[in-house]
Amino acid sequence: MQKVKKVVIPAAGFGTRFLPETKAMPKEMLPIVDKPIIQYVVEQAVEAGIEQVIIVTGWHKRAIEDHFDKHFELESRLKKDNKNDLLNEVKRISDLADFVYVRQKEARGNGHAVLCAKEVVGDEPFLVMWGDEFFEATPPAPTQLVQAFEKYGKPVIAGVRIPKDQVSNYGIADVTPVEGNVFKINKIVEKPDPAAAPSDLATHGSYLFTPEVFDILENLPPSANGEIWLADAISKIVEKQEVYAVELKDAKYYDCGNKLAYLKTVVDHALAREDISADFKEYLKGLEL
Repeated sequence: MQKVKKVVIPAAGFGTRFLPETKAMPKEMLPIVDKPIIQYVVEQAVEAGIEQVIIVTGWHKRAIEDHFDKHFELESRLKKDNKNDLLNEVKRISDLADFVYVRQKEARGNGHAVLCAKEVVGDEPFLVMWGDEFFEATPPAPTQLVQAFEKYGKPVIAGVRIPKDQVSNYGIADVTPVEGNVFKINKIVEKPDPAAAPSDLATHGSYLFTPEVFDILENLPPSANGEIWLADAISKIVEKQEVYAVELKDAKYYDCGNKLAYLKTVVDHALAREDISADFKEYLKGLEL
């Protein structure tokens, strides 16, 4: 069985919910304290054994490419000033993996964004993660997906339990238990009414596909607005072969795609930082809410 060595991260969207900030700055580069969202995503993928990171971008996303590139002038200045901790961190970012950038020339949906990476992925299994969201889990979500793929050899999707009153916001899986936290997906119902939801297991956020997904995406009829959606491709895959869901262990989902969820993510991660958590807690306690 081929090892999973590549991840595709679609990051070509305009981030309109964060305008005017995202007029010039990609939403994936919004900081969580002092690290951009997409770096958390890349680091988790690398921890799972990924060697090549394929980021699908647009003309307005150069900041992402610059972030993961070498910065010789900055490194020279940090070295001269004996700021070795910062120097090592800056150098580490560009050494995380082999980075490849593919342009999505027009906004045609997240399925089309994944399809843009076809030639780079080739005939290999690969992860898909989004550039503006991630899970905190033990072990990390991509690691759990890779472990399941290595055992079953089939596509795998991350799953998390959702409160009943929130199932209408997600794709909810009808599943059959396999073992432990692994389930076989029978079908996925997009945004069901709570009374009709097949379970409370939402499948989203992180995916592990075999290259057959590209054939499905290429032949998938576009939606009414001309876009190609990954969720529709997954439904086709489920009809053709076994697809598994891994209910993530000890998982917390961080969706940084809207303002409130992004702010919650920043607060949670600031409180977890040894260097600032104590002072930050005191500040929060002193607020007149």
